Amino acid sequence: MYVRIMLATPVQVAMAALRAAHESLAACDLETLTHRELLGVLDELETLSCQLPAQWHRALARLTAETTPKELGAKSWRQVLAIRWRISASEAGRRLDEAAQLGPRRSLTGEPLEPVLPCTAAAQARGLINGEHVEAIREVTARIPGWVDTTTRACIEADWARIAIGVGPKELKDYAARAVFLLDQDGPEPDDTERARRRGVSKGPQGRDKMTPITGHLTPEAWAIYEAIFAKWAAPGMCNPDDDSPCVSGTPTQAQIDNDHRTLAQRQHDALIAVGRSVLESGELGQHNGLPTSIIIRTTLQDLESRAGVGVSGGGTIIPIKDVIRMAAHAHHYLAVFDEATGSALDLFRARRVASPAQRIMLIARDGGCTKPGCTVPAYGSQVHHAACDWADDGQTNIDDLALACGPDNRMVGPNGWTTRINTDNDVEWIPPEHLDTGQTRINHYHRPERLLRPPEQPDGNSERGP
Repeated sequence: MYVRIMLATPVQVAMAALRAAHESLAACDLETLTHRELLGVLDELETLSCQLPAQWHRALARLTAETTPKELGAKSWRQVLAIRWRISASEAGRRLDEAAQLGPRRSLTGEPLEPVLPCTAAAQARGLINGEHVEAIREVTARIPGWVDTTTRACIEADWARIAIGVGPKELKDYAARAVFLLDQDGPEPDDTERARRRGVSKGPQGRDKMTPITGHLTPEAWAIYEAIFAKWAAPGMCNPDDDSPCVSGTPTQAQIDNDHRTLAQRQHDALIAVGRSVLESGELGQHNGLPTSIIIRTTLQDLESRAGVGVSGGGTIIPIKDVIRMAAHAHHYLAVFDEATGSALDLFRARRVASPAQRIMLIARDGGCTKPGCTVPAYGSQVHHAACDWADDGQTNIDDLALACGPDNRMVGPNGWTTRINTDNDVEWIPPEHLDTGQTRINHYHRPERLLRPPEQPDGNSERGP
């Protein structure tokens, strides 16, 4: 009989010693130390805190060379980090970017290479600079003009790392910004490539007043288009929501012009609404995920009857109920009833693989968006997923077997990847693959936060349900 003995690797031995040392320190009594001794302890802890990220970089560089995110059951390395260690996607991205610049590298032929920022990496490994210094150097390094040669870049980075040892992050950032300015005092020359890189429009999160901030950079072509639109629809008297019959074509009357007390910004806002409504009503947008491109809002019958509460759009926007009622005045209505038949064919069995429009509307009302925990993609960006049993495994296209899932998450379900099931409460559960399973929640409550507020059971023993 042979007995296989597993010997701990040097890394495992070192990690065990590190944890044991921490436990030993945690058990020490600090009450007997003087303030000078306490400062010395904090000095050592700060140095260790500055050094430990260097080991993260080494391990992360080895992990990314050893396997792929897909083999671990994730869409990207950012998702691997976010799920495994329950950190935000932005923090995961920061760690990956930092490791890419400060961690060890190898050439295509396997030869070891120094880090992209070698002096910064060395200073961090010795505990001479902290994370804020590293972030300042990385941020300003990205702003060095592209025409600066490699040798000069290396000298600049070494200079910044040397200065960082003796100053705070604020002073370092100010010095580095001044250095970048002196390198290119005239600033970048406008060109098509730079404009194409910077173009974009972004929205911020809804505020407590339900307003949504937007920021962006429009190309000359984009703004020229809206100049023409605003010249017509943002003119005084046009598209005024305060008018009983707003003017959206032709020329407003003199009374409409005289009674228009909106600012230019307000008129342009109202013009955007008119443009969007016109495009939606034209029917030229076709279908999106099997439904005509339109605004879909879910709410409850109780909120409609009481004229209080909110509705939620298929994109996740919270809309006050009075706005929901006003918007619904000229809309086609769909009623989702969860405890009785709706008259629409919601169970298709094996007759077809693709969900019907009636099923999609019901899923939008029930799920609100992608059902995978942690995913914030709303219903507009989600597909219909066979959650109880995959179509290839004889799954049924029935409403109680389906769920919403965004495209990337939908594709992560499969052998050696994620699996889904529908529990007895008709909630969709996502079970991670082995490498990403840390006991995290299986249900996504993001799109249906009201579920977190309901009691587990009603007096009659039935779970509370509703659209």
